Amino acid sequence: MTLNIAEQIADYAHSLDGGRLPPLVVHRVKQRMVDSLACALGAFGSVPARAATAMAAMVPVPAAGVLGTRLRTTPDIAAFANGTLVRYLDYNDGYMSRDPGHPSDNIPACLAVAEAEGAPGQDLITAIVLAYEVQMRLQDAAGLNRRGWDHVNYILVSMAAAASRLMKLDRRQTVQAINMALNGHIAMRQVRSGELSAWKGCSAANAARNAIFCAGLARHGMDGPSPIFEGKMGFIRQVCGEMDFDISRFGTAENGDFRILKSLTKSFPTNGELHTAVFAAIDLRALLGNLDEVETIHIDTTDIGYRILASDPQKWRPATRETADHSLPYTVARALLDGDITLASYDPAMIADPRAAALMDRTTVAEDPALTALFPAHLPNRVTVTMRSGQVFRREVVSGPGSVETPMTDADFDVKFRRMADGRIDRQQQDRALDFVMGLEHQTGYAVLFDAMCGPQP
Repeated sequence: MTLNIAEQIADYAHSLDGGRLPPLVVHRVKQRMVDSLACALGAFGSVPARAATAMAAMVPVPAAGVLGTRLRTTPDIAAFANGTLVRYLDYNDGYMSRDPGHPSDNIPACLAVAEAEGAPGQDLITAIVLAYEVQMRLQDAAGLNRRGWDHVNYILVSMAAAASRLMKLDRRQTVQAINMALNGHIAMRQVRSGELSAWKGCSAANAARNAIFCAGLARHGMDGPSPIFEGKMGFIRQVCGEMDFDISRFGTAENGDFRILKSLTKSFPTNGELHTAVFAAIDLRALLGNLDEVETIHIDTTDIGYRILASDPQKWRPATRETADHSLPYTVARALLDGDITLASYDPAMIADPRAAALMDRTTVAEDPALTALFPAHLPNRVTVTMRSGQVFRREVVSGPGSVETPMTDADFDVKFRRMADGRIDRQQQDRALDFVMGLEHQTGYAVLFDAMCGPQP
């Protein structure tokens, strides 16, 4: 009998042997966890983080911790609060395929379930590898954004599978968790269209929260509609269209082809498709001299870069941080002005800077099919600046640090973590958090980590 897709994913979730994961895969998990914690530290105090923490405080349950606080709550609410922290700055990892996405959105959710279930660090590592594999293979299988749906719909599946694994659900229960999570919580792409709101940083966390809730229901006997992918009113016909799904491509100990090895990490707290444009602008900044002498700026980008980062009028006059960090013209202008992109680049005063507006007024953006042809293996951009003197400066960047071919090193992640941690937790706490993650496979609990990540309480 042919298994449906949910059944195949459930079988994979149960068969993945955490004891036989390649050492490089285990190390990638640790790097991605350090990266995620860095992102969370940088988001402490943000409006979405405060809202999510306030919600967690209303449900005091001694199951799972909320990063940066002494609060404990249910695993699904902890997953939402911590997931919002990791995602808010748009600084966490990414993966580009038929659909873009951020697989580390699964990490805070896996951590919440592992803590609530008393699962050791080795089980957490396995769950994270599983979540990455499911989400990223689904991103390979079908695109959602062109059809008006958000990529976080794949997190409904990946976290349902990972939570089921950590909860030790049986195969049938895992299938039902996937069925319920995917049917009941489809997210629209409007979250990333036009003027972007705070929900941009919460959409993935909400998907993870819903998946955990459904795994809990499955544990207690609830079932969901099936076949959720292939059914007459299912995901393929209603949401994604054609899906090139093949479970035999998934990573195993035998083939070693785990998708986590293809995830990308970020040097700047901004949209991933923007990074090469930032590198290009920083290179150009050193050559231009007086920016008042800039006549025009032209940015050639990919199809997805143009559609997501420059096609809406709001991207040309961003009013929120969420819109600004998804604005190709604004971010290039800011990089030309400052020679860098940092958290401060998206402060309200920076967004309202008339110098940035003046540069955006001189900017045009267009898709270059030659650059689109390089996607998704690369995320290229080309920035051309013409001066009033007639002199032309041009930089095209195809790849950079954090790519598959030039991955960030342990030292890079250490620097990123400490840059976000300084002023939030002290040096000893930073060391404890990093040591905990580097020894994750030997950990039997998570109190040390949450204590290390907790700064002064208000």
